[in-house]
Amino acid sequence: MSKLNLTMRTRSQLAAVAWLRWRLFSHSLRTKRGQLELVSRIIVSLSFTMLGLGGAAGMAFGAYYFVSSGKPEMLAVLLWPVFVFWQGFPIMATAFTNNPDSSELLHFPLSYRSYFLVRLAYGTFDPATALGSFWSLALLLGVAMARPLLLPWAALVLLAFAIFNILFMQMIFAWVERWLAQRRTREIMGILFVLLLLSFQLIGPLTEHFENKRPPEYERIVQILQPVQSLFPPGLAADAIARVADSEFMTGFTSLLLLAAFAMVIAYFLHLRLSAQYRGENLSEAAARTVDAKERQVRLGWRFPGFSQSVAAVFEKEIHYLSRSGPMLLTLIMPVFILVIFRLGPLNHVQHTSGFVMRAPNVAFPAAAAYALLVLTNLVYNSFGGDAAGIQFFYASPARFSEIVLGKNLTHACILAMEVAASWIAVTLLYGAPAVSVTIASLAGLIFAAPINFTAGNLLSIYSPKKLDYSTFGRQRASQTTVLISMLIQLVVVGIGVCVFVIANYYGSFWIATMIFLILAAITCPGYFIVLRRLDSIALDRRETLVAELCRA
Repeated sequence: MSKLNLTMRTRSQLAAVAWLRWRLFSHSLRTKRGQLELVSRIIVSLSFTMLGLGGAAGMAFGAYYFVSSGKPEMLAVLLWPVFVFWQGFPIMATAFTNNPDSSELLHFPLSYRSYFLVRLAYGTFDPATALGSFWSLALLLGVAMARPLLLPWAALVLLAFAIFNILFMQMIFAWVERWLAQRRTREIMGILFVLLLLSFQLIGPLTEHFENKRPPEYERIVQILQPVQSLFPPGLAADAIARVADSEFMTGFTSLLLLAAFAMVIAYFLHLRLSAQYRGENLSEAAARTVDAKERQVRLGWRFPGFSQSVAAVFEKEIHYLSRSGPMLLTLIMPVFILVIFRLGPLNHVQHTSGFVMRAPNVAFPAAAAYALLVLTNLVYNSFGGDAAGIQFFYASPARFSEIVLGKNLTHACILAMEVAASWIAVTLLYGAPAVSVTIASLAGLIFAAPINFTAGNLLSIYSPKKLDYSTFGRQRASQTTVLISMLIQLVVVGIGVCVFVIANYYGSFWIATMIFLILAAITCPGYFIVLRRLDSIALDRRETLVAELCRA
């Protein structure tokens, strides 16, 4: 009887959470921001649907080919990409990830069983889970078309594979959030994460480099890795289907049991983390260091000729914040790193083609300058996200909001200038110095493009803010509306820049590009200052929404 009551209680609690989420969604549609969020999510969902359909067609065809040709063990070639995407996409593309903070439910009398299931339910609605499940269904369809009798067994194996992926993704998020809860481990994890992203960029160039220079032991390495990969979940799932297809039922059942054992171990580690949260674990930062009397002396703030003290104070604050963020500093070197990648990869591959060496600097520097501006998107389009509850001090201070935003934009402009200078030096060392006309044209293009990004970023930072919590992981860093609008703006700006350079190249003079960019800048720069002057009234009108969103617990 107690088990029945527990089951009924769990069902009622899950139904209450689902009803709460639905009411929050329906009430959000009463605001313009909620309506824009819905439209943005529909557009993004359609793009993911197109990606899913293309991948599903490839998975179904591949599964049908491998099974029908008597090579079902080759299904591992398809299951490994599904596994990597399932786990890697939420990490690489947090802008599209929208896992709500389930820890907020701990303020209510929710049972642990319900809390655990809610956490899994949130993970089930992640875009990576949707695409991974869709591709798994396509794999099942391909297997069923080739061998209809394998359908029940393949469905059971792929279901276990999907459950493992959901548990594994949630386990990673839960433990990484545990490590990100403290500053020291947060900085270490952030640096390791960025280094991991950078290392992925080296896969293509290294593959091309060793493509025609395979070492003698290459085949032996492949022979060693093949049985090793079969011990991991994607390999176990493929082996379970392949063994049953070859009438080796006990071996196939053993592979399925091992896959289920993996899922149970992952579920246990997820249970350890969630149970600690449920019991009220509160991780605090390290104790503040003692301050000497000399350090207690008041230090004067920075001063900048031509700018007010308020602008200089915001600029100093932003510089101090960014200088203490290891992941942010590593992210800002990405333009130079990308130049190295292209030097080792595609550009190196065609460097001996006719006239390419002469054109490489003129191609690389404009591309690096555009990428440097693109890297600033996360900072510019949600500039108040890192301030969080500190937004209240901005409203309480005597500084005008236009001065506060100008200080932030001044920081972004200085970062952009340093990145462009580093990119020019890198291009000169790797490819040769770009032509003076190309350099000036690229700088003129930035004078045209930067005000557009700053203007749009300032407006979106006020109209569609989103709090940044650096102790959480796997949640989007900006609202869906901001993500969509920023993508559209980047497409338009890059499209205009490419068209201008194509026209200049057609007439054989990049000074034409400089002239066109300066004419466009004569429109975008005044527009930036017009919007900047109106930010005081806009921020005042939006103060309740801005404070409520950024001060959310």
